[in-house]
Order: sequence, then structure tokens, then C-alpha cells
Amino acid sequence: MNFDNEIAQSKPLLDSWGPMLELACREVFDIMLGCRLGQPAPDETIPLDFTAMVGLAGQLRGVLSLRCSPQAAAVMASKMLGVAVGEKDEQMWDAVGEIANMVAGNFKNKLTGMGDGCMLSVPTVITGSDYSCRSLTDSGTLEARFLFEGSPISVELQVHS
Repeated sequence: MNFDNEIAQSKPLLDSWGPMLELACREVFDIMLGCRLGQPAPDETIPLDFTAMVGLAGQLRGVLSLRCSPQAAAVMASKMLGVAVGEKDEQMWDAVGEIANMVAGNFKNKLTGMGDGCMLSVPTVITGSDYSCRSLTDSGTLEARFLFEGSPISVELQVHS
């Protein structure tokens, strides 16, 4: 059975990726931002003010999205650049996009045989909350939710077979 058929026919395979997505997030935030992610309260709503999307193409096709508040985006930029929060506000978009890109890369490399067989797009970052996004996913969606420096974030992987 080839990998494409496995994705299309095996929901348990996609479900087994949840812990790997969570680990990829935790590793990137720990290594790149020097902080540990906490689990959000179950009723926590995720603001959609900043959304970074990275496309995946090749053996694994889909979209990885990272959603966060402007405050979380500012802290990401601050930690990445080693400056005070607010000092480099124009860098928030780049920081959120780069973190999403690193999570996507870390995740695909955790899947056996995926590292070289999957390419990532340049991140796209959308700001504001008055939009809707629809992916042509047909194999399911994984979501990992965390608290980052007191602000909720969400990382979602939508997979297309």
C-alpha cells in the first residue's frame, strides 16, 4: 500500500499523528522561543487575529495553520529577536509565519519517510478576525491547543489525500 492510500483509507493513522504534532509544537517553542507550552483551559476560545498558514505538498498534502492573538504574536517576535515586546511590531507577521513553518517542518520530519518527500510553501499570514477559510481537506484535521505565555494558540493540520 502506498502512503497516499494509507492517508485516504486510515483514520487511525491520522489520529496517531496527534502526539507528533503536539511534540513538534513543543519542541519548536522550546528551542526557538525558550518557553514551554501549557495546555489551555477546555473552554478557552482561540482568537483568530493572526493566522499563519504553511502548505504541504508531495507525499503529505495539506495545510498547517497557527492561530494566535496579536499579544502572542508580539511576544513571539520579541523572543525571536531578543527585543522588548512592542519594539519590533512590524516583525510579528514574520515571527508567526516562521514559527508555523518550523512546526510544519519539524512535524513532517517526524513521519517516517516524509522528510524528503514533502515540501513546504512559504508561510502566508492573515491578520484580522473577519474572514473564513476553507481547505479542500478530505482526510481529516488535527488540532493542538496550548497556552503560550498566558495567551491561547492553536495549531491545526488539515490533510488532503
